[in-house]
Amino acid sequence: MIILSKKILIIEDEQEIAELIKDYLTVEGYCVEIAYDGLTGLNKVKSFIPDLLILDIMLPKLSGLDICKEIRKSDECLPIIIVSAKHGDIDTVLGLGLGADDYLAKPFSPSVLVARVKALLRRCLVSSEESTNTTLVFGELSIDTAGYNVLINGQEVDLPTKEFELLKFLALNPKQVFSRDQLYEQIWGYDSLGEATTVTVHIKRLRQKIEKNPAEPKFIRTVWGVGYKFEA
Repeated sequence: MIILSKKILIIEDEQEIAELIKDYLTVEGYCVEIAYDGLTGLNKVKSFIPDLLILDIMLPKLSGLDICKEIRKSDECLPIIIVSAKHGDIDTVLGLGLGADDYLAKPFSPSVLVARVKALLRRCLVSSEESTNTTLVFGELSIDTAGYNVLINGQEVDLPTKEFELLKFLALNPKQVFSRDQLYEQIWGYDSLGEATTVTVHIKRLRQKIEKNPAEPKFIRTVWGVGYKFEA
């Protein structure tokens, strides 16, 4: 089973910093690549096709601001976090003015950067959901993502908010496997009080409500030792 994970590209010429960031993000389940100069980084954006870019400003061969400007000519959606040792407001203004989504001044805590990455990817997911059709149909199962309504064979199913959000997230990412920790973080948030076993309880309740045979689920499948996926 191949598990799809978000791809993050780090363009940073300080190898120690780049490797440290990569280690933190890899532990969180992201697929991470590094480029140590601007020109290589810009080429990697085109070949690696990241879901998020962490971009230093001061780079050899091509500056981070030039990279940001070049990317925005053809891609307005790629999330970009700029990092810089310069603390002046001018870098922030320039960076965000050229289309960056967030900014961190060095030195920064890797855990803070990871939190920013998660928050930005969540915002992008919500934006993506809002641009899609509001009704998802899978055979007898119908999910109205805007109206928070679920129908089974035309009959409305009453779902609490978190159960609905969990079902919607899985349905919007069919065949992709998510661990309990990933689902908990996505639905409840990394700073919420609780634990990943909450996901197991909500999955069980969802199956009882939407599956014809909860013991042999058709929609929400268990991938043993890994997590759960939605079968479209």
